[in-house]
Amino acid sequence: MASLKDLRNRIASVKATQKITRAMQMVAAAKLRRAQEAAIAARPYSQRMAAVLANLSQAMEGRDDASPLMAGTGKSDTHLLVVCTAERGLCGGFNSSIAKLAREHADNLIGEGKTVKILCVGKKGFDALKRLHGNRIIDTVDLRGVRHVGFADAQRIAGRVLEMFDNGEFDVCTLFYSEFKSVISQIPTAQQIIPSQVETAEDAEPLDLGGAIYDYEPDETEILETLLPRNIAVQVFRALLENAASEQGARMSAMDNATRNAGEMIDKLTLNYNRQRQAQITKELIEIISGAEAL
Repeated sequence: MASLKDLRNRIASVKATQKITRAMQMVAAAKLRRAQEAAIAARPYSQRMAAVLANLSQAMEGRDDASPLMAGTGKSDTHLLVVCTAERGLCGGFNSSIAKLAREHADNLIGEGKTVKILCVGKKGFDALKRLHGNRIIDTVDLRGVRHVGFADAQRIAGRVLEMFDNGEFDVCTLFYSEFKSVISQIPTAQQIIPSQVETAEDAEPLDLGGAIYDYEPDETEILETLLPRNIAVQVFRALLENAASEQGARMSAMDNATRNAGEMIDKLTLNYNRQRQAQITKELIEIISGAEAL
């Protein structure tokens, strides 16, 4: 049985931990609002970009000069998985759920005889995948020094992906991230970005032209040469913003649970301490009374 001093030390330790988790919860709540606003603001642009590409892809359907970013390389032997996670932990199952989805996808591809390459964006994704797929991780993008994710960060990642695609290092690229729904709901998502699948995306339905016929200037090929690489950066940027909001929401929820669990543990330890202290006092009183009666 623990002594009274040990119980006091444990109570003090849990109280200190509770102060930390409560502070982390408040910080996450403060950061969540800004991250959520940024993620929501990026969605319309991403969706309209996909809608424009959906309409352009209809005009390019069946043409030999279609961009490989849209039509693909004609094969799917090598897959690149871009796994976006956080740089820090203490956010519940946020990182592990994304890594799990990517790991299952990789295992399925390997079972089909495909070659898998993994590009990790964030330290936690690398930590989760290196044990089983460490030999398939080609690089890790470190964003620890980035306070607020910007479009330049997404362009840097998209540039690396496009460079690998131009060099023929992969045929299909899939982006993994967590879509923010609410503080208690973040949905792990896998989105294929090369070749583009905008025509089948849920939020990328073709624009309603009202029966009008549009001519593009310059032609569709030149427009797609500009829009398709930019669309890769836009989708990566949206994934990073969704991740930022999801991370803060998950951390807020996890720290709230940790704070309440610490409170329950403090109550139990305090009750145990009081009972043991009362028993010790009662024992001392009995010894005193027994000694007095013996005299």
